[in-house]
Amino acid sequence: MTLTACETQSSLKIATASNMQFAMEEIAETFENEYKIKVDLIVSSSGKLTSQIEQGAPYDVFVSANMKYPNYLFNKGLTTNQPQVYAYGQLVLWTMNEFEPSINGLTSSQINKIAIANPKTAPYGTASVDVLKKYNIYSQVQDKLIYGESISQCNQFITTQSADVGFTAMSIVKSPKMKNKGHWIQIDTSNYTPIEQGVVILEQTNQIKNAQLFYDFLFSNQAQGILKKYGYLSQEN
Repeated sequence: MTLTACETQSSLKIATASNMQFAMEEIAETFENEYKIKVDLIVSSSGKLTSQIEQGAPYDVFVSANMKYPNYLFNKGLTTNQPQVYAYGQLVLWTMNEFEPSINGLTSSQINKIAIANPKTAPYGTASVDVLKKYNIYSQVQDKLIYGESISQCNQFITTQSADVGFTAMSIVKSPKMKNKGHWIQIDTSNYTPIEQGVVILEQTNQIKNAQLFYDFLFSNQAQGILKKYGYLSQEN
């Protein structure tokens, strides 16, 4: 499995939202072992991937961070099926500094920069703004916000300490690469609009059978178990 689009035609190309990178690497590896079908992951923001799909990028399946972009592609006739929710994302507040992050602490004079994904394009960014407004501190911290183009860039701000603290996906802090790094707290899901993550098979695929296999596998107990390990919620939760 690789993270490149430049591979042989026989590999299945899965366009994957940034928040899903680590979980999807494990899902793809499990799928490859089970079905002996090579998988390439193309990881970027859901908005960017949507633009690439519109322009004819040769992807087979789109695993998004929300339902907005899959629905958009469906309405444009660029998918074989109506989008389905495969998981619900969870939001955390994360810092590399030696303090326990808290929502109320964001108004402190010690916090100068708060990283969030761009709320105009990224669902985790929208959820972050929901939380700040729910706690009635958005206007107090608005000038401290620095925006990542995607959750990946937001994570860079946090891990390099360009930001004192930031909002990200739970799947990032639970990944083997980031586990036990810094301090994080889970944000109660009742404080933001549910992050419904959707998946579609793309109309342009020339591997419909394999694409369908991967799509179905994402809803299997095996894949859902991996998603749960990374902090995603399923329909049953």
